[in-house]
Amino acid sequence: MVDITTLLTDYGYISLFITSFLASTILPLGSEGLVALMIIDKFNIYTVVIVASVANFLGACTSYYIGFTGRGLIISKYMRISDEQIRRAEGSFKKYGGISLLFTWLPGIGDAIAVAGGLLRYSFVQFTILVFLGKLFRYMLVAYIASQY
Repeated sequence: MVDITTLLTDYGYISLFITSFLASTILPLGSEGLVALMIIDKFNIYTVVIVASVANFLGACTSYYIGFTGRGLIISKYMRISDEQIRRAEGSFKKYGGISLLFTWLPGIGDAIAVAGGLLRYSFVQFTILVFLGKLFRYMLVAYIASQY
């Protein structure tokens, strides 16, 4: 039987990348637990934060692309983002502008915000900057908290 430490040692960063990417796309996953576990298990804190941030950002880019191309079936059926969530995300854009992209990490509405960015044809350069900063902040916070244990 393989224990979690061996699995992490052998596949830690790959597992983190895949989990963080999928957590920001179609699957209702959370990557924070794996980030915390890796930090507690003494993986390099900076590498963990960067891998998780980049992967989660790339997952958000796929959501942006799906919105940009107007793939309604994928949005509603596979991503399970309701029309109401899209309307709220669009309302957030109208009220707060691109700053709302900093909150794509939030459960429940984060994926909808990324999709709305694509639907509204928001500048991809600005999308990239704001979403990556939001993701980076999130994982830095998780890593900081985990490093206290």
